[in-house]
Amino acid sequence: MATVRNWARNQACVPTAVERPRTTGEVAALVRRAHVAGRRVKAIGAGHSFTAAAMTNGVLVSLERLNRLVAVDRERGRATVQAGITLKALGDELAAAGLAMPNLGDINVQSVAGAINTATHGTGLELGNLATTIVAMEFVDGTGDVVRCDADRHPELLRVARVGVGAMGIVTEVTIQCVPAFNLHAHETIEPLDDLLDGFDEFATSADHAEFFWMPGTRRCQVKRNRRTEAPARPPSRLAYARDKYVAENIAFDLVCRTGRRFPALAPKIAKLVSGVASERDLIDRSDKVFASPRLVKFVEMEYGVPIEAVPEALRRVRDLAQTLSFPTLFPIEVRVSAADDIPLSTGFGRANGWIAVHQYRGAPYESYFQGVESIMNDYDGRPHWGKLHFQSAATLRDRYPEWDGFQSARARVDPDGTFSNDYLDRVLGPTG
Repeated sequence: MATVRNWARNQACVPTAVERPRTTGEVAALVRRAHVAGRRVKAIGAGHSFTAAAMTNGVLVSLERLNRLVAVDRERGRATVQAGITLKALGDELAAAGLAMPNLGDINVQSVAGAINTATHGTGLELGNLATTIVAMEFVDGTGDVVRCDADRHPELLRVARVGVGAMGIVTEVTIQCVPAFNLHAHETIEPLDDLLDGFDEFATSADHAEFFWMPGTRRCQVKRNRRTEAPARPPSRLAYARDKYVAENIAFDLVCRTGRRFPALAPKIAKLVSGVASERDLIDRSDKVFASPRLVKFVEMEYGVPIEAVPEALRRVRDLAQTLSFPTLFPIEVRVSAADDIPLSTGFGRANGWIAVHQYRGAPYESYFQGVESIMNDYDGRPHWGKLHFQSAATLRDRYPEWDGFQSARARVDPDGTFSNDYLDRVLGPTG
């Protein structure tokens, strides 16, 4: 078999077979066969996770053909979709039905199944991660049976399975609680980092969706504040969008990063150059178009959620760490916020989070940087984003999730023989079966 790699190309596997089912029945049949034969099975969506969560030397199930909108309930504002549909395609389908997701991250190429399984989030102090919008779910369990859960059927299983990190089964279909379609007024400014950290509480509540990007080695940040509005769309021209999103944020940025990787001594100048590329923007557009931007420059990423009040101190410590690295950082750090929820393995369980995401350009050393950041985040009971790199294990994570044992019990019920296990899950969740 050919090697399968993720988007960032930092994870790879050689499965015994790659299956591309079109229906839930086909998924169930292939899982049933694998279970009888004692083979492992993993599902992969768009491959945008930086971890090895979807990697396997068994049967790899691609969700790429499970990509349809199944039904829309306009009265209740709900949409049922197959799990392999991408967030970008979902946005177009919902807009056509007069609906929208209440929140999204800034990348929209992930599959719905991958996004909810890893508790992918956007920013907004009153808004939870994407999994919190799921009101019904269909998945295939470890023996090949189809499980359907909603408010009436297995509601507790639904609560647990919404964030399963691929350990609870292969998600085939979900029903999403949407909101009426809305526009966002996007206002982007350049502001000093210290001012943002000194007034972080005010920053977090300054817009429906607030975030900032800071390049280590500089003092200024690109700040994005998106507010819901009834005003008509006022999008950028195609030329302005191409200039800002493709030329500046991708083509030119990639060239700058290549130079920094080849000549790390130029890092201070590169940091100032990257910071100087950011500019102020003001526009109004459809919500999903404002949330997401094209990300063509490949990188690896680690992101930690910590209590919101810990963000200023934690980020200042990351700033100090960055000054000591033997190889410089070539990517900005992203800071966001999100609401608490009640999903056992969600990074937002029981608390609102401030998020600190660190990145490094492809091919550049990142291990000492990420390990140093993780050490800082550990001091604040940090929870790593399930789809991004980290060095934690089940032993170190267990105490950070109050309902850890409840998740493990549910996992054992739906996958008693470890059909969906792999080396990554054995490390971060512990073995099962």
